[in-house]
Amino acid sequence: MPTHTIWIAYSLSNLVGLVLLWACWKKPAWGRALFFLLFAWAAWFNATTVLATPEIYTGYAQYAFSEGYRAFINGFFTEHTKPIVLTIAAGQAGIALGMLGQGWLFRLGAIGGMIFLLSIAPLGVGSAFPCTVVMAAGMWLLYREGSRQWLWQALRH
Repeated sequence: MPTHTIWIAYSLSNLVGLVLLWACWKKPAWGRALFFLLFAWAAWFNATTVLATPEIYTGYAQYAFSEGYRAFINGFFTEHTKPIVLTIAAGQAGIALGMLGQGWLFRLGAIGGMIFLLSIAPLGVGSAFPCTVVMAAGMWLLYREGSRQWLWQALRH
């Protein structure tokens, strides 16, 4: 991928992260809806992409801040890309469903979202760092508030 394309995507991702943080702070129902859309799309994208072109995912090693992440990607991950990414996609789908939920289902989705977003932060530019940390902060705001309503009920108010 050309360098300018990477930096455009990086900049847009960080802008989206700031919008998500603002939404979670000022309009929590909209923050939940945006996280639902983001994680549902990510689950679909990762599942379909890894089945068609799994080798794309090993390119993230070059952007990682952590030598441990690079070693993992270039080693075990390269040998097991499809099952790992399909498991990640399933987790992303679970986070999306959690954003629709209420009570413990919502909180479980928010915890999963925070863990996922912070776990990919060491991928550096590959995860649009610090975007994922900003998004995790937004997810924390949602978790802290909790939810006694399903997303569609919260959006009506």
